[in-house]
Amino acid sequence: MVGKKVNASSVPFRFQSASRKSSVVTVQAADGPVCVVTGASRGIGAAIATQLGAQGCRVVVNYAASAGPAEEVCKTIKASGGDAIAVQANVAKQEEVDALFKAAVDAFGEVNVLVNNAGITRDTLMMRMKLAQWQEVIDLNLTGVFLCTQAATKIMGKKKPVKGRIINITSVVGVTGNAGQANYSAAKAGVIGLTKTVAREYAGRNIQCNAIAPGFIASDMTAELGPEIEAKILTTIPAGKYGQPEDIAGMVRFLALDPAAAYITGQTIHVDGGMVM
Repeated sequence: MVGKKVNASSVPFRFQSASRKSSVVTVQAADGPVCVVTGASRGIGAAIATQLGAQGCRVVVNYAASAGPAEEVCKTIKASGGDAIAVQANVAKQEEVDALFKAAVDAFGEVNVLVNNAGITRDTLMMRMKLAQWQEVIDLNLTGVFLCTQAATKIMGKKKPVKGRIINITSVVGVTGNAGQANYSAAKAGVIGLTKTVAREYAGRNIQCNAIAPGFIASDMTAELGPEIEAKILTTIPAGKYGQPEDIAGMVRFLALDPAAAYITGQTIHVDGGMVM
């Protein structure tokens, strides 16, 4: 993109560099694409929402229970030149997903980008796993992606010309499997298959759908690991370090907003320091 100016009318969405100083196309405050980010009150979701907001996007910050952190994410987005609303919804429930997307349209008039990030874990060995533990993870981590994608594509399809970007956050364990995570691995593998199917069904309608598979990302959970366990984990990562939430957010920003991503669809992009290759 360096050295070449882009006509704003010729690209799917208006993209601005992370620094906001050397943008290719200028984004006016609170006038960028409307982005729904699920599970956006903390961690990877919060990093995604704030990076999109820094590009001038109007962000729907979805949360399940953490209203305070979600409102703080909204404040950060507004301070950086974007706009945001916080909307509570359990994406495993059809009626709450419907309400989430109604709130998005009521506030901003459209939906251009969906980031399916919400997820939970209920880890235990398969031989000990209760059906409720299995179902809870499948319902939120897989069915929730289906419900949100279905709702978003209906809204995207109403505005002409049709265009949209969908980014699903899956996991490397959806590719490799992981002991103690039969439910989580199955759900994340399902997200990869769903991503490919959505990409095939909507490519002709100018809606791209891709997945990102994070590896070990620094979080509250990894901070509590002892030095022995951490050292063992790091030996499996060629980069020798954990990723940061901003690493995932940067890839989401590219897939969601950059004109160069318009011909990318149906792909699962690993952001894992080389764990899976």
